[in-house]
Amino acid sequence: MHAAFFLLLGASLTRFLMRHPGEARTPWIIALSITLAVLYLLGPVLGSRPTPRRLVWLGVLVLVWMVLVVLAPSFAWCAVPLFYTGLRILPPRAALALVALLTAFVVAAQLRLAEGFDPNLVLAPPAVAAVATAVFVHMQRQAVRQRELAGRQRELIDDLLRTRRELAATERREGTLAERQRLSMEIHDTLAQGLSSQQMLLQAADRTWTADPDAARRHVRTATGIAERNLAEARRFVHDLAPADLAEGGGLEAALEALAARESAQAEGALTVHCHVEGTPGAPLPDRVQSALLRIAQGALANVREHSGATAAGLTLTHLDDRVVLDVGDNGRGFAAEPEGVRSPDTVRGHGLPAIRARVHQLGGTLTIESAPGEGTVLSAAIPLAPAPLTVPEDPA
Repeated sequence: MHAAFFLLLGASLTRFLMRHPGEARTPWIIALSITLAVLYLLGPVLGSRPTPRRLVWLGVLVLVWMVLVVLAPSFAWCAVPLFYTGLRILPPRAALALVALLTAFVVAAQLRLAEGFDPNLVLAPPAVAAVATAVFVHMQRQAVRQRELAGRQRELIDDLLRTRRELAATERREGTLAERQRLSMEIHDTLAQGLSSQQMLLQAADRTWTADPDAARRHVRTATGIAERNLAEARRFVHDLAPADLAEGGGLEAALEALAARESAQAEGALTVHCHVEGTPGAPLPDRVQSALLRIAQGALANVREHSGATAAGLTLTHLDDRVVLDVGDNGRGFAAEPEGVRSPDTVRGHGLPAIRARVHQLGGTLTIESAPGEGTVLSAAIPLAPAPLTVPEDPA
């Protein structure tokens, strides 16, 4: 638009000098043209807001242009860039009034240049002014829409970023809670149970130290073995590896047999634990399933040892087509089984069963407890397995 203004101004001055050489008003026309050009150049320096100084500049600019049009009607076409200048600075009604005024001057100038009345000269300037105004209004509305759209996009981006931050914080909290639960179950099933066994053995050694030194030493040696086992569990626990029994190789069956033998040895005849495996797995059990079943067996046997008063217990691992089942039974005093999620108000301990239930549920399995006072207890954990892929036999032909 700036280039168009100076092009029209130069063309109008050139036309005047070619058509009216040597006239007395020529110096005035040249001076006013230079003044108009300088004033137009000052516009961007004053800013784009409708400040009083900016309005005064627009009034002087239009006044100089009007004087030029009165002296030389060929300068009338410089009004088109002035349309946009007024529409950009003034409020809508004032801008339309300025456009109407400039259009009237353009029509009057064209009629002065014409030899007679020409309807085209009367209708063309208003049409050009209307088109220029419509284009500007349309562009302004588009700019407003673009700013509104950009604002909405910024709001959506801010909402998205805020939602992502909230989601990340929620995931971190959930991960923290899940890790705390996992750590509590791991500590309960390994270190806490081992420390409890060591405490009982050392207390027994203290009671029999004078009367039966050999028995006391056996208790101390057994407690030392448990401490060594707990140390290995702690080290693997810190490094987030598999349970020590599984890490030694041999799979879940060997780990359960080692657990049964160790529990029997630690009880020194007070409790005998047998291990039995039924069926053959169609595919190796996932590591997390093996770890969970071994921890479940450890927790269940710890409950048997500490609370049941049983003299015999059994571990039974059954491999089925779609699931693996671990049964832990004892001939102890039993108890009145409570519904899942219900705990007696006088229960002080008892993190073992909730931890076992949580492990089973994490793997999508089911936990069943059958017990009655004086009839022992059977705990059964069933873990579903992913179906094995079907194999199509090859055609011998």
